[in-house]
Amino acid sequence: MKIQILEFIEGARKAKGVTVIIDVFRAFTVACYAFDAGASRIITTTGIEEAFILKKKYMRSVLVGEKDERKIEGFDFGNSPTEIIKSDLSGKTVIQTTTAGTCGLVNASGDIVITGSLVNSGAIIKYIKALNPEKVTLVAMGYRATTSAEEDLLCAEIIETGLAGKRKNFDERISDLRSGAGQRFFLPANIDYSPPTDFFLCTMRDRFDFILKGEKRTDGNIDLMRIDV
Repeated sequence: MKIQILEFIEGARKAKGVTVIIDVFRAFTVACYAFDAGASRIITTTGIEEAFILKKKYMRSVLVGEKDERKIEGFDFGNSPTEIIKSDLSGKTVIQTTTAGTCGLVNASGDIVITGSLVNSGAIIKYIKALNPEKVTLVAMGYRATTSAEEDLLCAEIIETGLAGKRKNFDERISDLRSGAGQRFFLPANIDYSPPTDFFLCTMRDRFDFILKGEKRTDGNIDLMRIDV
C-alpha cells in the first residue's frame, strides 16, 4: 500500500486511489456529530448561494457552515460540534459548506473519497485496511485551505501509522494542540462561534465507529453517506 500526504485543494485534485479529505477543526468532525445526532443525509457544497438553493429543494433540511469561522447569516448552525451535539437532527438533511473541508471534498479525485477527522480515525484505518488498496492519499486541508494545520497533518500521520500497522501513542500530541492550533478555541473573543468545548469534541479520538463516504452528485455537490465499520 503506497501512502502519500498532500495538502489543500491542489492536493485534493491530485489525489490517487483511496482519498481521505481531512478537516479536524471542524468540518468533518461536525459531519460525524451530525450523523450521530440523527441526520439522514449530508450534502456538502462549496458555495453559500448553492447551499440556500439546496435548502429549497429538500424538506426538513438545515444549513450548517461557516465563513471566516463564523456562522453564516441565515444558516441554522455554525461549523461547531458544540451546537450540533445539543440538537436533534433526526430525519433531517444537513447541507454543509465550509472554507476548507467541503471545498476539498468537492474537488477531490480518487477512486473512493472519504472524510477524515480524529473522532473517527480508527474507523477510517479499519475501513481502508479492509479495502487493501494499492494507493492511498491523505489530504490535510489546513487552515482556510491555505495554511498548513498541525491538527490535520497529525490526523494524516495517525492514519498513515495505523495503515502501516505500527503502534504509536499520539495522546500527548493531540493534547498539545490546545496550546497550538487549538488555541483559538480558548480566546474569549471567539466564544460565541468557536467555544472551548469545540476543541474537546474535535479531539475525542475514535469517538465514532463509522466513516463518511462521499459520492459525487449530478449537480457537482457531494452526498456524504455513513458506513458503519
